Formats: sequence, C-alpha cells, structure tokens
Amino acid sequence: MESVGERIARLKRERNAVILVHNYCLPEVQDVADYVGDSLGLSVKATQTDADVIVFCGVTFMAETAKILNPGKTVLIPDAAAVCAMAQMCSPEQIVAAREANPGREVVGYVNSTAACKAEMDVCCTSSNAVDIVSSLESSGAIFVPDRNLGTYAAGRCPSKDVVLWDGFCPIHQSISVQQVQELKAAHPDAEVLAHPECRSEVLDLADVIGSTEKMLNHCRASERDGFIVLTEVGMRHRLEANCPGKRFYFPEHAVCGAMKMATL
Repeated sequence: MESVGERIARLKRERNAVILVHNYCLPEVQDVADYVGDSLGLSVKATQTDADVIVFCGVTFMAETAKILNPGKTVLIPDAAAVCAMAQMCSPEQIVAAREANPGREVVGYVNSTAACKAEMDVCCTSSNAVDIVSSLESSGAIFVPDRNLGTYAAGRCPSKDVVLWDGFCPIHQSISVQQVQELKAAHPDAEVLAHPECRSEVLDLADVIGSTEKMLNHCRASERDGFIVLTEVGMRHRLEANCPGKRFYFPEHAVCGAMKMATL
C-alpha cells in the first residue's frame, strides 16, 4: 500500500512538480517540501525551478505571486479557501481612491496583498526590504498598504518620507501583546527576543532583533545564544528547531494562522 508521502513523491515526479511550503504551514507539510521559506524566498525559488508545476503551500496571494512570476507554468494551491486576512483588508478600488485623495504620493504595497491590488501599486515590497523600498522612492510621500504595522516600522526608519498608513494588519501578529512578551521574558530571562515587523510598535520596542522569518532563522543559526523568544506564527518553530539543533524557541502559543494550516498532506 502506497503511503501518502510516497504518493506525493510519485505524483511530483510524474508531473515534474516542485513543492514550495511557507514557514507557517504544518510541520508534516514542510517535511515534504522541496523548499521551505518566507514569501520572498519562495517567490525567488519559483523563478529558478524548471518544474512544469508549482505546488504552493501557503495562502492564495502567495500562489498568485508565483503565477505572476511564472506565467507559463501551472501553479496549484492545495486549498483555494486559504485566504490571508490581511490581504482582504485592501481592494484595488480603495487603492485607486487613496491615490486620488493623496496626489503625488507613490503607492508601496506589501507582498501580502492580492494580485488585483498589486496591479494598482507603484512598487511591491516584502518585510525584508520594506525599509529599503520606502527610502528609495523618488517622491517624498507614500501610501503604504495594507499593513499599518509594517508601514509604521518602515516609516520610522525613513524620516525623510511622509507615509500615509493603511488600516490593515495581520490578525496573528496584531494579537501579540506587550503583556505576553513580558510574561515570556519573565519565564525565559536569558532568551533573546526576535519579532516580525508585522507586530505592533510597542511590541517591536521590546525586541532585540526585528526582521522577516528568514532573518530570524539566519540570526538564530549564527547566534551563540541558545534560547529565543520568537514573536511570529508558531509554524516557524519547526523550521527553527530543524536548522538549529540544541537551541530552544519560545512562542506566543496562541499565534496560530488557521489559513496557513489548511494545506495538509
């Protein structure tokens, strides 16, 4: 009897497919991936593969991004109902209206948005390069959509830019509170605090390191510390533990994205 893992491997060979899995997906799904990473890293991998089929385990905007970058390839998402809540907090019509209400400003859009919204942006960024993108704008003003927390983080590091913020957010990162971080710090006083820039400003103020999941991983690999409080979605624990044996990772246990868990074996 063929196991699920064996069937996945066979179908992958037969269809010349590559499996890309986001850090926040279920551990067993990460384990069958060809590549595990954040949205930027997986988008890059999507362009580098010679596979005919890209299976993108994540949320729908990620699969859309892979299709934009690979128009000649078939892109599959295991569950089309896996929709990012933040991406739904902004529509293309709203971007058009915001541009009309703020003439002369460039629209910077976070990759966590729909393809239809991306079509109305001047430039798209990730959590890794948001600061660089905002600082490189030709105009002095910007509209940052849809994540107000990432927009606040980028604007604070680009004082020469006047940034209008959207009222969108990641519900998972937004739910991480100062009290929760303080409780984790009290329980693990020697642990370093790593935070994703989608967190609220007052939470970022408590962090030792702020960055994307890929930056978190690279930091933990290189650090001599052996304990880390990680302020992002709990799915990241699996990749951190796999890549940093012997080190300990503490998460806000409620930080679970249901949409990211919809892709199953």
